[in-house]
Amino acid sequence: MTASGPNRRKAVVVGAGPVGCLAAMSLAKMGWSVDIYEGRPDMRLPSSKAAAQQRSINLAISARGLAAIQAIDPGAADRFLSTVIPMHGRMIHDAQGRLQSQPYDRDGQCINSIGRAFLNEDLLKEALAVPGIRAFFQHKVASIDFDRRIMKLQDVEAARDVDVSFDFCVGADGSYSIVRRQLMRVVRMDYQQWYIPHDYLELKMPAGPPQEPGGDPSFLLDPNHLHIWPRHTFMLIALPNKDGTFTCTLFAPTADFDRLDSDEAIVRWFSEHFPDALPLIGEQALLEDFHRNPRSALMSIKARPYHYKDRAVLLGDAAHAMVPFYGQGLNCGLEDVRVLDVLLREAQVDATSQVPEGEEDGRLASALARYSETRHEDLVAICDLAMDNYVEMRHAVTTVAYRFRKALDNVLYSFNRKSVAAQDVFPALAKTTFVNAPSGWLPLYTMVSFRPDISYSTLRRRFQRQTEILELAGWLSVGAAVGTVGITCVTLLRRLYSRP
Repeated sequence: MTASGPNRRKAVVVGAGPVGCLAAMSLAKMGWSVDIYEGRPDMRLPSSKAAAQQRSINLAISARGLAAIQAIDPGAADRFLSTVIPMHGRMIHDAQGRLQSQPYDRDGQCINSIGRAFLNEDLLKEALAVPGIRAFFQHKVASIDFDRRIMKLQDVEAARDVDVSFDFCVGADGSYSIVRRQLMRVVRMDYQQWYIPHDYLELKMPAGPPQEPGGDPSFLLDPNHLHIWPRHTFMLIALPNKDGTFTCTLFAPTADFDRLDSDEAIVRWFSEHFPDALPLIGEQALLEDFHRNPRSALMSIKARPYHYKDRAVLLGDAAHAMVPFYGQGLNCGLEDVRVLDVLLREAQVDATSQVPEGEEDGRLASALARYSETRHEDLVAICDLAMDNYVEMRHAVTTVAYRFRKALDNVLYSFNRKSVAAQDVFPALAKTTFVNAPSGWLPLYTMVSFRPDISYSTLRRRFQRQTEILELAGWLSVGAAVGTVGITCVTLLRRLYSRP
């Protein structure tokens, strides 16, 4: 039950993205009075939506993100699902335009496509409907004094500085987090940031004509797949939108982008590498997107710890930015909120009891310390897996070795008779972080995308063990094949030399 009244302690959430909004909902439902501060203009404004569409990779929300929303607000999760498009597998487009469908899961489980702006707006509306939550836009953090619990902000619209007092600060302000930079002044934080030598650019594939007079626009590609054009060192992907369009993202080495320095070079390159995608996007639209939309870098961040005493915690990209190739950046950030929610409730943190000035809330400090300690290995694991998956998406999916491994993976998975649907574990995850190690053989993608009850670090260790088994099986297969060939050759030679 949400508490009310003057005794409610105050939490400030920096960042009004999906992670910040869900964190605000979590805290408000535990009794905190929550203020969200966002440096950018209100995302619900038409001007904000137009800007977001120029550089936002579409989001693929899977079971981890859904489990987090379900744990914090089941009603919001149900409403949110009505806005997504299910994608049941990858559709691989080869250089000749041939298609190959690769289902994600034997039981038909799917990931879901949604535009970042739509998700952001939906979660903001849900957050502002919760009693005790307020949002302030165009308020940029200038500095934070965590010991005095005072945050200095610049109100851009009013052109004035504002001092805000708080009891607890949540940094959900993204990869270039100001809260993280301020924490580094008081915390001995291990911090690692690096860019990969690849950039991305967003493109748009228009909707097709209605299938019948007066009907809705149609999709030019199958909307229930995540479409991938893997080209070894670069790739194009396309995710469906509710209006019949596809949001396409080109990932390529920075040097390749640099060579596309004229309209002729752009069209020629697309015609050579993406012959079936070019006519669907359209040459003129392609060139307009290339000139209008910004080229963006891809960055990975690892940090530790994520908290300071009972004063602050980092969530989402502020703590662990990752490359987008496993579709887990958003899902992991939302899972951060769920895990923290469970730990705060287990510690019985009381948001309605004021802590005397100069003293520390021992329960809150303990819960935050436990979050930093237990969450770090998971976050490192998914950051590494996301980087590895780029190689799989742009190259490995086209190889015979990959298809052989996937086939063997699925055969072994078929012996695992205990099939667990993601929705079956949602109720338990509102009260516990993760379950014990799972039983039976499970493909990596299934564990990452459809088993939110398995932590990232657990599934990575399990995947490493299963990889060792598959490699052994591969060597045994080769050995058996070589042995068979050898016996056959010996037999033929004996026959040849035994002839008169």
